[in-house]
Amino acid sequence: MNNWLYAEEGYYKTFKAIGKAGDFYTAVSTSSFFGASIANHFYNLIQKESFKRNGWLIEIGAHQGYLLCDMIQWLYTCDPTLVKTLKFGIVERQLEVQKAQLEYIEQRFGGDIEITHFGDIDEVEVDYAFVVSNEIFDAFPCELIKDGEQAFVVDDKVEWREADKELLEFASKYRQVKGEVAVGYEEFALDVAKGIKSCDFVSFDYGERYVRNDFSIRVYQKHKTFPLFDEELKLDEVYQRADITYDVNFGHLIDAFEGAGFKLDRYETQARALVRFGLIDILEMFKNQTTPANYIREADKIKTLIAPTIMGDKFKMVHFQKSKKGN
Repeated sequence: MNNWLYAEEGYYKTFKAIGKAGDFYTAVSTSSFFGASIANHFYNLIQKESFKRNGWLIEIGAHQGYLLCDMIQWLYTCDPTLVKTLKFGIVERQLEVQKAQLEYIEQRFGGDIEITHFGDIDEVEVDYAFVVSNEIFDAFPCELIKDGEQAFVVDDKVEWREADKELLEFASKYRQVKGEVAVGYEEFALDVAKGIKSCDFVSFDYGERYVRNDFSIRVYQKHKTFPLFDEELKLDEVYQRADITYDVNFGHLIDAFEGAGFKLDRYETQARALVRFGLIDILEMFKNQTTPANYIREADKIKTLIAPTIMGDKFKMVHFQKSKKGN
């Protein structure tokens, strides 16, 4: 999976369109109010702890930069002075994607917003950061297990062999005998904690806190979904040419961050989180400033974000906090 997505010829090695022109949609591509809601949550944290207004807002896996820009725009609406005191960063290793991000940010804000790029999260060394990500943990490498066996790809075909004992022992912590076992959550959480002295980490992804003991790994191509083990799916035709993903085991993710010194502030559905962050209030403010047609159009987009049968319940929000002494 790591080679599929991130190798020299990997799917994410070059810039990929998201939305109608791409292989899939995300909450970010659905509505700018997604970012505004998260920014509103950050603004409320700043109101409670004023030292945060001098910190960093950092996005991991920013694609073109839509989410970060939507957040900056809303923070400016709340308090124009924040764009002068806050610093903004993106964690992105691909130079081609960095270039696309900077071009888009300049389109949005001209030269008023300065962005610092970090090649990896372990390069970030700051006193405080509000770190946000959307759909990154579903793209971490994973191992596939089934009844004591482990999947290997040989000549474009999946073969099952005796599984590594340590892998099975780890999976047993979650009573898992079948499905995806993510690799790298622990190292990632430690890297976040290492350089950021005080941190709010907010992330959205699809998955559950408890494993279902079934496979969720699937391929997205031109808005069509193919289970990895679909007999009609030809690996040699989609390998590195389509997106591959799986449902996040949030129980594993929470354990990884708590093991790195974070505490879990909240785990909840995307719908509940966005409403708590102020999504409905923001929509009502928009209603008073626009035409009925524009309001209806935006309200329909927001339904996609919070409707239980679409994104609202399937996607989850997790908020971790790490504090240094004296804060």
